[in-house]
Amino acid sequence: SSMSELDVEKGLEMRKWVLSGILASEEAYLSHLEALLLPMKPLKAAATTSQPMLTLQQIETIFFKVPELHEIHKDFYDGLLPRVQQWSHHQCVGDLFQKLASQLGVYRAFVDNYKVAVETAEKCCQANSQFAEISEVSFKGTYIILSKQSLISLPPSLLYKPVDRVTRSTLVLHDLLKHTPSSHPDHPLLQDALRISQNFLSSINEEITPRRQSMTVKKGENRQLLRDQFMVELVEGARKLRHVFLFTDLLLCAKLKKQTGGKGQQYDCKWYIPLADVTFQTIDESESSPVSQIPEEEIDAMKVKISQIKNEIQREKVDKGKVLDRLRKKLCEQESLLLLISPCMAFRVSNRNGKGYTFLISSDYEREEWREIIREQQKKCFKSFSLTSLELQMLTNSCVKLQTVHNVPLTINKEDDESMGLYGFLNVIVHSATGLKQSLNLYCTLEVDSFGYFVNKAKTRVYRDTTEPNWNEEFEIELEGSQTLRLLCYSKVKQCRDDGENMDRIMAKGQIQLDPPSLQGKDWQRTVISMNGIEVKLSMRFTSREFSLKRMPSRKQSGVFGVKIGAVTKREHSKVPLIVRQCVEEIERRGMEELGIYRVSGVATDIQALKAAFDANNKDVSVMMSEMDVNAIAGTLKLYFRELPEPLFTDELYANFTEGIALSDSVAKESCMLNLLLSLPEPNLLTFLFLLDHLKRVAENESVNKMSFHNLATVFGPTLLRPSEKDSKIPANPTQPISMSDSWSLEVMSQVQILLYFLQLEAIPTPDSKRQSMLFSTEV
Repeated sequence: SSMSELDVEKGLEMRKWVLSGILASEEAYLSHLEALLLPMKPLKAAATTSQPMLTLQQIETIFFKVPELHEIHKDFYDGLLPRVQQWSHHQCVGDLFQKLASQLGVYRAFVDNYKVAVETAEKCCQANSQFAEISEVSFKGTYIILSKQSLISLPPSLLYKPVDRVTRSTLVLHDLLKHTPSSHPDHPLLQDALRISQNFLSSINEEITPRRQSMTVKKGENRQLLRDQFMVELVEGARKLRHVFLFTDLLLCAKLKKQTGGKGQQYDCKWYIPLADVTFQTIDESESSPVSQIPEEEIDAMKVKISQIKNEIQREKVDKGKVLDRLRKKLCEQESLLLLISPCMAFRVSNRNGKGYTFLISSDYEREEWREIIREQQKKCFKSFSLTSLELQMLTNSCVKLQTVHNVPLTINKEDDESMGLYGFLNVIVHSATGLKQSLNLYCTLEVDSFGYFVNKAKTRVYRDTTEPNWNEEFEIELEGSQTLRLLCYSKVKQCRDDGENMDRIMAKGQIQLDPPSLQGKDWQRTVISMNGIEVKLSMRFTSREFSLKRMPSRKQSGVFGVKIGAVTKREHSKVPLIVRQCVEEIERRGMEELGIYRVSGVATDIQALKAAFDANNKDVSVMMSEMDVNAIAGTLKLYFRELPEPLFTDELYANFTEGIALSDSVAKESCMLNLLLSLPEPNLLTFLFLLDHLKRVAENESVNKMSFHNLATVFGPTLLRPSEKDSKIPANPTQPISMSDSWSLEVMSQVQILLYFLQLEAIPTPDSKRQSMLFSTEV
């Protein structure tokens, strides 16, 4: 029970952080409302003069309920501030939140009037252009500057803030509840406030959709469905989820309608092209803008959410019921979102008139498959045609019965008893290729499936002018539930295009299943992928995550690997272990522009030799280093942190860091993360700050070494944070071995997020300011 008491204690500490974050964001919100109210007084005063800017009626419409909202939040802020300033664990705040929730009716009125308010504000801006010239309107002896901007900068975005606020405070209530023990008097009050807020939000978001009559349909005579898939279409720069159907004579792009009532699925046709008219555009013809990429951090955050939901589903499996359905629905939503934001490789088709449509696909392999199957089918289709709207309607309705892909193609389709795929690290050596007919410049790329869709993970160098390239390159690929490895072999084309569209020709493509039993051994497995006459030789070795990141308790006294960091610095009379300094200095001397530094694995025998030299305190270690491949030095540094008996961020604070990174309020998050960081033991803190500076410098060379903050966080996160004891903080259900891999992926992602957070922070206070706690500086 002492453990749980400790947890409660930590939870109550977190409550304070969350609340100080709320205070800060409330203060910002109040200033927004004040900005909204600022022009109201002079406008009202002017309304009664001979030259009114706005009528009283218009003023009332634009500022409807804003004064009341200001008052409600001012009261809330004034109530909360003193309680947080005199904080104790018994302090209650639930009544304030409950009162805030009970006043949501004012928001409802604000929302109902919102559209009119925005329209009125826009109209007034247009109508009042004559006031642009008269920049000062004088009345009652005060000068009010009324330039054109003051009216225009006022409307939509500021007016939108209030609705945004309710969404934000609902998130914050979640955070607060998470850290409020159920025995605390605040718990029922906060739950009540959350329930009211959520009901309010869902009532705002309900769209009323008119019901459509359904049509009965005959299946098209000789028209068959060849293939269908969920894809992302780029429509005027926005990503839209589409279901694409390839029939024997046409390509149809449809959208799944929102389900209304008890009706099953229904499709709306967006467009179709007879196959005889389909051409594949390259970009030159279509002058299209480059695809905007979603930051990897956002995609990772989505994966974290998905893993969390999958974990909850595993735990709920035991008692099936409502909760399970809700979780499955939530999983489906998140996975659709992930599918929507992740792909960024364009696949373009156009019709006879040259009108182009762009899909985004995450894998070149799939894009090529679509092109091949359409080209193959085009050989049998010669005539163009057009469908009447009735025929089109019937065809679109038939899609429901014909579709082969029912869900977004992610993990949701995998039945639970199926293999969950592999989690861990796959080392692949791409050796050589044979069977090519002419001399070409060749390279290969590797793709693996991650969360249900394929991602390009590695690319060999280009091997020039040969029919038998020998790459012999090794890659370490992280697997997240992967089941298949795909290989594409390209011939490099001379011309280079500035929009990044890959003009290189795919010479061959093939895939192999990653079969857990055959990969479990310690040894390299040799294998060959044959694809239309070309064979590529590979070797593979798999290390499961459980194994690759296990920490061992320290028994050693001498040496540096596997010895507590405090013991090493004490023995060396150093602030930061020498091994860390020496490796970092050598990498900064000649590895900063090395492609994939820290990601590309060094040769294992070199790393072992360096490790032995450091452990033996060998005086010639620096000579050895200067002659060694720089990737081996990077590997040695990673190994040092990986083998520490306790992670650099300590076991004790690990759970706190993972909770801190999960806070939704950015102000509370920063306060929490910095306080935790500064409470690390001195050697740990100084070593981390030293390493952090180095990693930031590595990322400055990202254009050359291709190592972004995100890539570095992926490599170092688990190395610095992975707790030592086997039982991790995420409760896994012992009867469900499956959730193991998921909780691993969840934890690893959380570790990546924590390191990424510190890499992205502008400035971290030095340890001297450690004593002046940054809590309750409510500056935003």
